[in-house]
Amino acid sequence: MQPAIQLTKVSKRFGRQVALDNVSFEVPHGCVFALLGENGAGKTTAIRILLDLEEADAGLAEVLGMHSRGRRLDVLRHVGYVPERPTLYEWMTVAEIGWFTAGFYGGDFQAHYDRLASDFSLPADRKIKALSKGMRAKVALSLALAHRPDVLILDEPTSGLDTMVRREFLESMVDLAAAGRTVFLSSHQIHEVERVADIVAILREGKLVLVERLDELKDSIRALVVTLDDGAAMPRVSGEILRERRKARQWQVLARGLGDEQLAVLRSHAAVRDVDVRRPALEEIFVAYMRSSGPADADSAAGEAGSIKPASEVPWP
Repeated sequence: MQPAIQLTKVSKRFGRQVALDNVSFEVPHGCVFALLGENGAGKTTAIRILLDLEEADAGLAEVLGMHSRGRRLDVLRHVGYVPERPTLYEWMTVAEIGWFTAGFYGGDFQAHYDRLASDFSLPADRKIKALSKGMRAKVALSLALAHRPDVLILDEPTSGLDTMVRREFLESMVDLAAAGRTVFLSSHQIHEVERVADIVAILREGKLVLVERLDELKDSIRALVVTLDDGAAMPRVSGEILRERRKARQWQVLARGLGDEQLAVLRSHAAVRDVDVRRPALEEIFVAYMRSSGPADADSAAGEAGSIKPASEVPWP
């Protein structure tokens, strides 16, 4: 089946600044896809290229099988878009802005917008300029959803919102995916994304670091706390070492591809007193990939001597 969204070898520069560097990924239908990265990583540029608001220097962007370039109106007929800072007519009321926007879509846009606004407890007769930031965000989301788009694209949708509004926003994203819609969101609020995302992609300085189903990603990585005898050297740890730190007789390690057999070998080492293992949070994984110099194989990650690199070489918060 054709992906809902697809980027193929997309690159974009602004002068000397590389915004996207040969980025490729696919977004299946009916999922919540989260594009993660620090500010300036290229998330908004990727979205603008998908919506034909920016032209890529190279590569192909597709939405629902349509090439984005030169087809902005066609794409936007099938996509709901909420930018980080939505532009709304401040002098209109909540009801008026729905009526005004309905003129571009027709059909049952107005009725559906009114239902959404009511569900979000938006005061129909209040002017946009008198709304809180959270209410304005709900207006923008209602406008984006009122034409029942197949794809909803959100750029930092919960930035600056209070806790309860953020929770409402995210829960509505899960409901949309459950109804067969595709939700594409960019964010640096990692702990929030973890609650709703099916698939995550990580951008670092315009380069794609990974694209993976969230549950599979977390299952493949283990967070270890290894307690050693006094003065003992850390044994070799198999797998890809993402991050590590030493604190007195303990090593904290984030390792990928470390199986039960390798854990048993580590536990049986003469210098090891205890090994505590847990499933890491997405935020830990994200930080590890942000601070790594790039993918490393097991041997180089473990160091030339077969043990973990000194903590001074790998910073840890």
